[in-house]
Amino acid sequence: MSEPGRFARGAGRRTTFEHKWAPLLPRRAFAWRMLGHALFAVAFVAVSLAIGVWGYHHFERMPYIDALLNASMLLGGMGPVGDLHTAGGKLFASAYALFAGIGFLVVAGVLFAPVFHRFLHKFHLELAAEQRGPERAPSRRPDEGPT
Repeated sequence: MSEPGRFARGAGRRTTFEHKWAPLLPRRAFAWRMLGHALFAVAFVAVSLAIGVWGYHHFERMPYIDALLNASMLLGGMGPVGDLHTAGGKLFASAYALFAGIGFLVVAGVLFAPVFHRFLHKFHLELAAEQRGPERAPSRRPDEGPT
């Protein structure tokens, strides 16, 4: 089994989340996990925005500020602001819009996965404690506090 605050090991490989038999991750370690996922999401959005700015600038010959506006609006789900004049620009905008929609789902999944996992893991631990009975339920560590 793993120590709290460390990655759980299963079948000789590292996993992102603890297994069902591992104790609930302490709040501090969970906050670090959330920070890591948030940093990945921010990096994904930044790279996606850079791709969009490059594409609008390259294919539509937009100034960088207009390319940034169009890419930001597409990533935000609002749609492009300026008119598209070239076939290459229209093809890029179409592909980028699909990418932005899928990217939104990826970012949402990356951000909500640790929270959802913690909720299910806590529920599973409570259910296992109820099945074992109150005399065998594990006690909380003093540093963990209520969750």
